[in-house]
Amino acid sequence: MKYYIIAGEASGDLHGSNLMKALLKQDLNAEFRFWGGDLMQNAGGTLIRHYKDLAFMGFLEVLMNLRTITKNLSFCKDDIEAYKPDILIFIDYPGFNLRIAKWAKQKGIKTHYYISPQIWAWKESRIKDIKRDIDKMYVILPFEKPFYEDKHNYPVEFVGHPLIDAIAESVQINEYEFRAEHQLNEKPIIALLPGSRKQEIKKMLSVMLSVVNEYPDYQFVIAGAPSQEFSFYESFLDNHNVHFVSNKTYDLLSVSTAALVTSGTATLETALFKVPEVVCYKGSWLSYQIGKQLVKNIKYISLVNLIMDKEVVTELIQNDCNTRRLKQELDTILDAYERTKFFLNYYDLEKKLGGKGASEKVAKLIYNALG
Repeated sequence: MKYYIIAGEASGDLHGSNLMKALLKQDLNAEFRFWGGDLMQNAGGTLIRHYKDLAFMGFLEVLMNLRTITKNLSFCKDDIEAYKPDILIFIDYPGFNLRIAKWAKQKGIKTHYYISPQIWAWKESRIKDIKRDIDKMYVILPFEKPFYEDKHNYPVEFVGHPLIDAIAESVQINEYEFRAEHQLNEKPIIALLPGSRKQEIKKMLSVMLSVVNEYPDYQFVIAGAPSQEFSFYESFLDNHNVHFVSNKTYDLLSVSTAALVTSGTATLETALFKVPEVVCYKGSWLSYQIGKQLVKNIKYISLVNLIMDKEVVTELIQNDCNTRRLKQELDTILDAYERTKFFLNYYDLEKKLGGKGASEKVAKLIYNALG
């Protein structure tokens, strides 16, 4: 079978690569053509566009790059038509993928969506497009199934969260060797996960680094994103007493005592590694004001709190994301008693996510649907 997959972000590249590996177990003759990243490329097939060339964050950045986005949409349609896939698989990235899905449905191409757009948070009106253009939806968050089926009468498959598999399969490292390799001393580590896009990294690192000198008994380590070159981070390293590890976030989290994390998938990854965290978000004033108007029906921004439906991790948003509050919350998550509460909540979180095997479940469902 010929599979055309579109993933537009780092997390999509991870989940896409695991899906491809699982599909190869179901279909020995599977052929892949895709938009994604290095992980998907390592799994096999032909990479058409890298996600680092597709990541536009915020309303202003999207507006400034409309011409590029339009060209990419046109190119993608032509490429799909030339390839003639048996199925088109979308992974998150809804602004782009739902446009392609509308066109593909009209062309009679089978459309499956893995990792639902977060329409439960904003743009719920997209349900009309999904019901019209998507043949099958696979959801990874437990509350998404009742959202689609009970509220919108649209059947979906809950397959569990693929991060559980990705973390379980990550290589167990030797902490002593890891510290030696990256010139880290014996002090406890506080990981800094500022995001993957240049725009958010610049904004988030500036506030995260503002607390470094308050904790002489700890060492801070920046988790470098695979989509960014080391040169981009150099100015932050020159001006602060911090360390840097590139493209080894899971290794870093496995040896960390605490973490400061930009809102996104990384908040859930950190929790699954059982690391107490403070969630941070700070956008441009205009993007934040627009976002507040659009996102009105959810109580939290972090996946951890959304899944648990309570405040497990503190969220410092916009003006609250400042040096004073960050230090206050970091003190809390370093306290022994508070840390125990984190660990108990994290174990409950993992249970809610449905256990292992998400990629295998989706691959089997997709392959059987092609029948």
